[in-house]
Amino acid sequence: MELRWLEDFIALSETLNFSRASEMRNITQPAFSRRIRALENWVGVSLVARTTHSVQLTPSGQQFLSHARAVCFSLTQARREAMELARLSNGTLNIAATHALSFTFMPEWLRSRNEQVSLGPLNLISDSMQACESLMQRGEIDFLIAHAHPDAPADLQHPLFMRHIIGSDRLIPVISPSLARNLVKTGSPAPYLAYSVESGLGRIIAAANVTLSGLDPSNPGFTSHLAATLHSMAKGGAGVAWLPESLAQRDIANGQLEVLGKQDKAIPVDIEILRPRRRLSPLAEKLWASLENA
Repeated sequence: MELRWLEDFIALSETLNFSRASEMRNITQPAFSRRIRALENWVGVSLVARTTHSVQLTPSGQQFLSHARAVCFSLTQARREAMELARLSNGTLNIAATHALSFTFMPEWLRSRNEQVSLGPLNLISDSMQACESLMQRGEIDFLIAHAHPDAPADLQHPLFMRHIIGSDRLIPVISPSLARNLVKTGSPAPYLAYSVESGLGRIIAAANVTLSGLDPSNPGFTSHLAATLHSMAKGGAGVAWLPESLAQRDIANGQLEVLGKQDKAIPVDIEILRPRRRLSPLAEKLWASLENA
């Protein structure tokens, strides 16, 4: 059995699509499929149910997934600990944050934390939720900061991780005023700007299951894992997008965007920081203690 087989299987569980998973793993789809088959042969049971139009994990696959993640995490943790002396010597904190929070929440939060803890050298990684979770699973970051909702838990749920709420936000449906006026005149449905499967915000919106009149989430006109991209598309009049209020509020204030529908359609969300349960560097532990004492 090879470690990369487990990593392939985890990628497939995240996408439920052989083509996208093979792209994530940077190999051809036929080679990716052969490695999944090799893993199934090693386990001795089918882990994936394949049909013409869909891919689902079998009950055995669902059970095996948690063990695969734990094994990958443990091995990358061992690798991380082997590099610990070098990392401690330069005292750098490695923090990943989803794109939207990197623009809105992180600058002020880091400033306020630095006043209390003196963070020193900092490596901030901005990416999709799925990519940030993968970094945490591989033990390459100390902390992950992202939007969270109780109905859409992150993949990092097992006892190897800890979390703490550090802020709040709301997801609101926004549209450009010009497009809103045009839709009223024509009676046409609003194009829907959707998040892709890599997006944590997309998971939250799907789990919240909020309906908006004249909007069909099952038939998006555009898809991206970046809130910033959907933000630009909405401002340009391309359709309706669910955006963090922290990202859209300036454009709402200056009239470039407006909220679609009633304010009670907003989805309250937390901003969470996650970390592995294992011992981190003294500086990382000092930062975590400051959050717990706040």
